[in-house]
Order: sequence, then structure tokens, then C-alpha cells
Amino acid sequence: MTTREQARVNTRIQWLKNVASRLRAAPTLRKLRWGLAALLTVLLILDLSFPPPLPKSRDTSTLVVARDGTPLRAFADAEGVWRYPADAKTVSPLYLQALLTYEDRWFWRHPGINPWALLRAGKQWLLERRIVSGGSTLTMQVARILDPHTRTPWGKLKQLLRAVQLEVHLSKHEILDLYLERAPYGGTIEGVEAASWAYLGKSAAHLSQAEAALLAVLPQSPSRLRPDRHPEAAQRARDKVLARMAELGVWSADDVDDARIEPVVARSLKQPLYAALLAQRLRSQQPKAAHIQTTIDSGLQRTLEERVSSYFSQLPERTSAALLVMDNSTLEARAYVGSVAFGDKARLGHVDMVQAWRSPGSTLKPFLYGMALDDGLIHSESLLMDAPQSFGGYRPGNFDAAFNGPVGAASALRLSLNVPVVDLLDRVGPARFTARLANGGVNLKFPHGAKPNLAVILGGTGAQLEGLVGAFASLNRGGIAGRVRYTPQDPRIERRMMSDGAAWIVRDILQSNPRPGYGVGTFDTGSRPQVAWKTGTSYGYRDAWAIGSTRHYTVGVWVGRPDGTPLPGQYGAVTALPLMFEVIDSLPRQGSDNAAQAVPISVSEVDICWPLGIAAEQTPTSMCQRRFPAMVLDGVIPPTFSEREARLWQSGRVRFQVDAKSGRRISAGCEGHEQREDREIARWPALASPWLSVAQRQAQQLPPLAPGCPDDGRQSDGVLHIEGLNDRATLARPPGATHGPRLQLRALGSESSIEWLLDGRWIAQTRGTRVFTREFDETGEHTLTALAEDGAWTRVRFRVVE
Repeated sequence: MTTREQARVNTRIQWLKNVASRLRAAPTLRKLRWGLAALLTVLLILDLSFPPPLPKSRDTSTLVVARDGTPLRAFADAEGVWRYPADAKTVSPLYLQALLTYEDRWFWRHPGINPWALLRAGKQWLLERRIVSGGSTLTMQVARILDPHTRTPWGKLKQLLRAVQLEVHLSKHEILDLYLERAPYGGTIEGVEAASWAYLGKSAAHLSQAEAALLAVLPQSPSRLRPDRHPEAAQRARDKVLARMAELGVWSADDVDDARIEPVVARSLKQPLYAALLAQRLRSQQPKAAHIQTTIDSGLQRTLEERVSSYFSQLPERTSAALLVMDNSTLEARAYVGSVAFGDKARLGHVDMVQAWRSPGSTLKPFLYGMALDDGLIHSESLLMDAPQSFGGYRPGNFDAAFNGPVGAASALRLSLNVPVVDLLDRVGPARFTARLANGGVNLKFPHGAKPNLAVILGGTGAQLEGLVGAFASLNRGGIAGRVRYTPQDPRIERRMMSDGAAWIVRDILQSNPRPGYGVGTFDTGSRPQVAWKTGTSYGYRDAWAIGSTRHYTVGVWVGRPDGTPLPGQYGAVTALPLMFEVIDSLPRQGSDNAAQAVPISVSEVDICWPLGIAAEQTPTSMCQRRFPAMVLDGVIPPTFSEREARLWQSGRVRFQVDAKSGRRISAGCEGHEQREDREIARWPALASPWLSVAQRQAQQLPPLAPGCPDDGRQSDGVLHIEGLNDRATLARPPGATHGPRLQLRALGSESSIEWLLDGRWIAQTRGTRVFTREFDETGEHTLTALAEDGAWTRVRFRVVE
């Protein structure tokens, strides 16, 4: 027995003692005292033996609501009944007035039964031979709800006894709250709050007088008066309540007349089902909670669910999508769409793709550029090479299978080029980069036993949409990422992803990328918010991403198949990006959306020159072959990366002496040249050669040695690179072919004659970057060497198998 039940028993025993004491004090009742005592004892025993079936625990539906209280999803109780929490404090006073006036005016005074009402109802039944008015009090109706009975005299007696029993056990307020939560409203709907949302689409706290009258009368005959099926009958019953309210002077005649004009319009009986997967997620976290409030904007949620469903209705079967909208200032989610259609078996609509681990494609690239800026490795226009390269056997390519040659860091990020970003990650370190992401809230998932590697930056890992959205918000939050909050009680967790200056530069790069189809000067986008956006597509077209951040909101979209099968032809820029921009354009606008953001004190603009990559004011005019305005961080202007395969480090700046008359180069120990001049040239990375003009290639060549000057080996300063064959590669005969593997080879980095050796034997000669074709039909280990006339050389080792 609980403490509360024990207290009630003690109260009843004390009440019996008081009654017995009064009987002893009344001489006229002494003869009856033993009979009354026996009767009361019997009643006490019956009460203890047949306690009222009061709810022993919370059995209302779990209700998940939006930030304004609008229900998003309700979970029925164990019996499939929809019953929302309600009490006298949360429902409209108009409803309480209509209910108590029409159903039980003497509720606060009677002991559970109203003898006068029962006599009146009995007399009317005898005269009319039909039920004219009921004699049940609200307490009796609660008794019937808690303990249903038959419509026999014994059943009615049981109801009367239960009503009195309830009055002894509960206060009037507790009895009223039970009615508010459990009154029948048709179907599996119980309680005024559930009925109000189901029929009227609004909370019972905001009812008009006509609506209050309707909901007050519905429990009398919930099947016959259901407004969604029998609106005429429901309106007649409602008007009867309105007439009673005017007759008794509770509501004015004018108010009642206005209420009569209001038609009975009810929605088809349907439980709310918005943000269904978020509601399910929160309920699993709080299984005992009766009421869970979220941060979701109910209107926005409904709009975006309809838009997502319509937008993806034409995609191939089994295709799903996820959408998440976060408020940057509060980190609160405003919309959460976990699948295209909740419950759609073909699309696996029960799988919440906001939480799913999927390949992030190229969406991690902005964070690496931000980290490289903070490390002082690059500025916004650092010269990077987008050309075929091998990184320890890993040879990335671009999405369109083409290469762009020398490219600035900003363009490399906007174009989402793969080779430059892998080069950056190789210099930053995959383990260090993934640790920074984890600190910012982007946890990555790797196969068991696997470690971070260079493939991470191209999507060779698993990430979650909610983590990416929280991280992208850092671009508009001074470099500080945050975990998405779904309820007001969720803690505010913020971590620094990059410095304020790095975030500003990366955001400026991304938001300067025009929307697809919006060329510069073709459309007026001045009224639209500036968006720092990035798309991504995973290997095999399994995942398409688009994530964008404005000053006030961050939006993430994922499209794909939950089972991981490919979706050919669907990639981020085509499938996910248009929806992302539609969502951003539909979000609430603020005057500052499109205003320029203040430049952090750590960011400055400096003109730089290629190929050296340093400040233009520090670069001789002859070596400034291309000039760009660059955004630099903390005044640091890092030079162009040194050649990856160079045997000796070099800055790209080569100094030498020439004979003033002939212009020929002079080496150490060279005599007879009295008039000498100091000169210098700037060399481009060897991999840039195919994209350079003839003049640029000539400008980086050393002059030939003057006659009589000993060879100083300076011609070999350049770096040679073999294209067409990777080091440590394995070659196999094509299936069904009668010949060995054939390769097209060329050397990059020199304009001179190139000699080709296979296992020390000469096989070909080329000049500059010209291509030659070679068939390799001898199995085993081999070494291919390229020797340039200027002294540069390189080699690759490979194996040929059957």
C-alpha cells in the first residue's frame, strides 16, 4: 500500500470515529448508533475491498509538441487510445463555463450525486416514456468512464456508489481533471485536448464560444454527434448548449448570437504526424514523459514536409531524403524531416536519415581549408596544383575527370577540386584533421580497425547530417560550431572549429560562388540572404548533399537510398542543392540577411604574385607572372608549396649570374667574364607545365652556360614527373588481349629532350611534354627512368603480371 493510499484509509477511519462520537452524544440516536456503525463499517470494508479503479500511473498519450505547443505527434496508450494531458488550468475558461453550466451546475456542491436531478430525470421519463434530460453528474460520468457498467438498475446503482466513492477519495478538482482527460469524443479520442486538436486543429486553451459549446456537448453522444461525420446534428446540439448559456445569463445574448453564426467545420479525424521521426527519437529518450516540447516551428515544419514530399515524388523508388534547419543564434532546430514519407515501406520511410551515417562526399572540404588557413599553410589565393598526382599510392581524380592545372585556393574550394584538397590534407595530417572535426561536433565513422587516411576528405568515412549542420553554422558564428538542440532543455554545447578570421575567409569564398543558373549580373539577388554553400556526392552516387549557412540559419539536405544502393545521375548540385535554396528562400527574413559582415581584425587583403605566392610588393616585376588580391590571416603570406617530389627543397626562386655581354650563365670557377649581372627567375611547379604558355615556360628556363664554364648542375634544379604510370603500380594484360598492357607516357617539368630507360636500357626519346606509347609485355619487376637534357630525372618502379 502506497503512502497516499494509507493516508486515505487513516482519514476514513478517523471519519468513522468522529461519526461514532457524535452518535454517543445524541440520546435520540443511541439506539441507532450500533446499526449506523455497522453500516459504516460495511461501507468501509466494501470500499477497501472494491477500491475505485483510479489510474495508478500516467496513461495519457505521449504528446510531442512544437515550440508554440502545436502537437507534432502523439503516441497512443497501450490500448490504442489517444488521450492528451489536460486539466482545468490548461483548457479555455469558456469550455469550463459551458461544461459546468450545461452538464452539472451543482458540481462544486453535491456529494457525487444530485438527488433533485435524478428525481427530475425519472419524472420526465415516466411522463414522456423517453429520456428528456439526464440526471448524471460529472462525478457519475467519471465513475462510468473509469468503471463501465450495464444499463440496468443494478448498473445504475453501481454508478451511484462509485460516484460517492470518488467524492470520498478525490477532490473536486481531481475529479474534474479526470473528466477533462477521459471524456469520450468518438473513435479512440478521449479528453477535450485530444478532441480539440483532432476536430478543430487547435489547443483546447484557445476555443471560441461556439467551439467550447460544441466540445462540451459531444461526450453526450460521441458517435451520433461527431462533427466530422454528422455536422448538422453536432450543430443542433451545440446551439442547444448556447441557448442554455444565454438563458442562464452566463454568456450575453449578443455573444451567443455571434456564436450561432459560426458553422460547425471539423477536420477528418486524424492524429497529428509532423516531424514524426524526431518525435519518435525524443520519445525513446524520454519514454515516461507525457508532454515533450521541441524547438520545431510548426508552420515551417508542415510547409517543408509538403515541399520535400512533392520535390522528391518523381525520384526513383526507394529514394529518401533528409532536411534539417537550425537557428544559428540558439542552435535550435526549426525543421526536421527524417525521410521523404514516414511509413513508406518502399522508401524505408521509418529510417531517420538525419541520424544515419553516410559518406559526406566533399562537404568536409571547407573545414580543411579553414584549418590550413589557421596553420599558416595557405592564403585565399595560394597556388595549388590540380593535376594527376599520387600520394603514397592514392591517386585522386575530380568529379568530371578533368584537371585544371595551377589554381588558387579559393577557386579550388569553390570548384570542389579533389587533388589540391588531398595535397592539403597530406600536409595537415588526416589524424589531426579528424580530431579537429570531432572537437567541433563532426564525429566520423570508420570501419572497424581502420585509421584516418587521405580518402577522408573525399568522403571515405561516415558522417551525420546533424553534425555537419552544426559544424557549417560555425561559418556564421565566428568559427564556433554547435550541437543542434531539439528541446529547450537540451544543453548548449559549442566548440571552436576554426578561428574567426578563417571562418570569415571560408564563408566569403563559399558565398561568392553564384547559385547555379544565376550568372553574375543576370538576376537581382540583392533581397536574398547571402549563402555560404557546399555540395557533395559520395562515390557511386550513393549520397547527394547540399549544406548552406546564412547569417541566421543553417540548412542541410541529404538525398539517397537508405539501403546504400547507388542512385545514378543524382548528385549534390542537381538533386539536393535546388531544394536547399528553396528552403533558405522560404525562411523568415530579417533586414540584416544580406548585409555585409564586418571583416575581423585578423583578416587583411594583400596583392600576391604567382608562381611564388608571396606579396606583390616583395616580388620583382619580372617574376610576377600573375597577380591576385588575396585574403590573408594575421598578416601571414605563405609561399607556394615546394615540389612534393623535389630531392632538395627550393622556394621556386632561382638566383644566378650571367655575362653582361652575352647573357650566358656563369658558373663557379668560370674566368674571363669581368662584367657580370645578378639575375633570378621564378619557377612554376613541374606539374603546371602543360597549362603554361610558351612564354611562361621559357621565362623559367636557366640560360645556357657561357663557353668555358664548368657544369654546375644547376640545370637539374627542376623537378621531373612521369605522367601515365604510378610508382609501385601493378600492370596486367587486358582480358582477351594478345598483347601486354599499353601505356601513354610523358614527362612534365622540362622543355628539353627526355631520354627514357626501361631497366637501364634506352626505349624512347621525347621532347618537352610530348607523349609516347609503350607496350609492356615482359612480366616481373621493372624500373622506368626519365632523364632530361637539363639534368632533371625521375623514375618509377612497377610490376607486370599475366
